[in-house]
Amino acid sequence: MARRKKGRDISGWLVVDKPAGITSTAVVNKVRWAFDAKKAGHAGTLDPEATGVLAVALGEATKTVPYITDALKAYVFTVRLGQATNTDDAEGEVIAQSETRPSDAEIAAALPQFIGDIQQVPPKFSAVKIDGERAYKLAREGENVQIAARDLYVDSLEVLERPDADHVTLEMVCGKGGYVRSIARDLGESLGCHGHVRELRRVWSGPFEASDGITLETLDEMAKSPELDDFLRPLEQGLDDLPELKCTAEGAARLRNGNPGMMIASNAEYGDEAWASYEGKAVAVGVYKAGELHPNRVFNT
Repeated sequence: MARRKKGRDISGWLVVDKPAGITSTAVVNKVRWAFDAKKAGHAGTLDPEATGVLAVALGEATKTVPYITDALKAYVFTVRLGQATNTDDAEGEVIAQSETRPSDAEIAAALPQFIGDIQQVPPKFSAVKIDGERAYKLAREGENVQIAARDLYVDSLEVLERPDADHVTLEMVCGKGGYVRSIARDLGESLGCHGHVRELRRVWSGPFEASDGITLETLDEMAKSPELDDFLRPLEQGLDDLPELKCTAEGAARLRNGNPGMMIASNAEYGDEAWASYEGKAVAVGVYKAGELHPNRVFNT
């Protein structure tokens, strides 16, 4: 007989303003402990030294994680020009240097090649799997890691500030799977001067913004208290990018049993992925067909 998980049946999203120096997994574990929750997960890893939005899902909200993972995200990051590192960030060893420093105009002219549907090679020190092993593990063991290029959609990339000749601060809005470290590395190569990420902050992810995030200090102070629950966002926020369909009590009952349910209001097209609600609560996510939602995820709310 399977052992039952300990903890509360609590569902919702917590937006954490992650500080530098802690892994995303450690943040999720801290959130789960603070809420005494049975289940928790996050929507999009941040490197340990990166800061900003880490959206943590509890309970039934974990079923909406893919929709936040797929949503657009915005990053503000500073590139150190003139140096390449083996990790493509400031934590690594410098492996190449250049005295060349591009002008503001040259940087601006180089950015369009990184906008739109592009191909990107993830950093060697990343969690990408190669023959079942993490790339960073192989790289640490001294292996010559070869990672295939991946598709990435970049909505925008622009200069925010040029504080000095050695640094440029950029903002990028991109889709799922983007590595800011790779953008910094490839921009430096394109400019003929090398480059790596000096600082990185995720300012928003889908509907969640860093400015609204809870700090780990506050999380520690309020851990296990009833007041901490007030910081939770409804799981429905994880479905913001999908059309909402309203259903009847009978339709909701059918959906909760895994069967197609009739919708009474819809702004979705035939074949669209959408979510059904009853009395303001999410019931299921599925495919809309001829007035019915055919569920593939059901919420026990």
